[in-house]
Amino acid sequence: MKDDKILLSYGSGGRLSQQLIKETFLPSLRNPFLEPLDDGAIVNIAGRKLVMSTDSYVVDPIFFPGGDIGTLAISGTVNDLAVMGAIPRYLSLAFIIEEGFPAKDLKKILQSIQKTSFEAGVSIVTGDTKVVQKGFADKIFINTSGVGELSDKFKMTRKISAGDKIIINGTIGDHGTTIMAQREGLTLHSTLRSDCAPLNRLIEKLGDFGDSIRLMRDPTRGGVATVLNEIVENSGHGIVVSEASLPVRPEVRGLCEILGLDPLYIANEGKVLVVAEAARAEEIISILRTDPLGQEACIIGEVTDEHPDKVAMETDFGSRRIIDMLTGEQLPRIC
Repeated sequence: MKDDKILLSYGSGGRLSQQLIKETFLPSLRNPFLEPLDDGAIVNIAGRKLVMSTDSYVVDPIFFPGGDIGTLAISGTVNDLAVMGAIPRYLSLAFIIEEGFPAKDLKKILQSIQKTSFEAGVSIVTGDTKVVQKGFADKIFINTSGVGELSDKFKMTRKISAGDKIIINGTIGDHGTTIMAQREGLTLHSTLRSDCAPLNRLIEKLGDFGDSIRLMRDPTRGGVATVLNEIVENSGHGIVVSEASLPVRPEVRGLCEILGLDPLYIANEGKVLVVAEAARAEEIISILRTDPLGQEACIIGEVTDEHPDKVAMETDFGSRRIIDMLTGEQLPRIC
């Protein structure tokens, strides 16, 4: 690391986050379970394959159209388990609450947690609460850890091949632009809503496709562009994304144009990227579209032997440009 202090941009989910993990955390904590740096770790206990994941949530504001920090905390960890091919079962729930936080807001967050965990079919089985002095935290932070059973249906190799299709279940950038609009007071006549939702029921429907699904990822911090770069990193393959195929709501595109941002780098909290065998891609899309969370599913690109380890955008003008991993911090405390 070139910096002698941890900067805000190291929490972006992009290149600097990867640098922090690989150059600081991994050398001290390296082990076979951690080294893949996936959304969760697959562990074998008494012959049963389980998946574990953990995440912390510091979003600001804590209430936003489409959800709140409670909805986010459950959905985020459930989705991390689901994209690993697991059936989420149990979650832990830990709070760090600032002194003076309104009790009515805590109750509202707990109602969201109850609703979302019921929707996902998971149980909160343990937890912890800490209260710190006023000014030593910002309102409320939540950590959730999850355990799920690895489904015997998914046979994901996590190895991509030329011709594989890149599928997403809906529009991109909804969560990040909603948080941005709320934080900056750009909410007049706005229809922006976060896509925050647990995706495990949707993803379970894809189990019958076996190894035709190479891998799945949820494009949260750093957005679709960053996750696609992570997928091709050291793979020997590239990815081409079609600008014309990217599903972006007009209000998301409009806000990004005003602020000079790219929807490809904006966080999502209810989206899954599926890399799948080309021959079965349309079947997968048909299944996704049977679910309310997948009705706008589409192919956005494909794996190629061209430009190894890089992601390229095929623009509306017929040219191509390289899409790099997010560098720096577009919007802190997005999740």
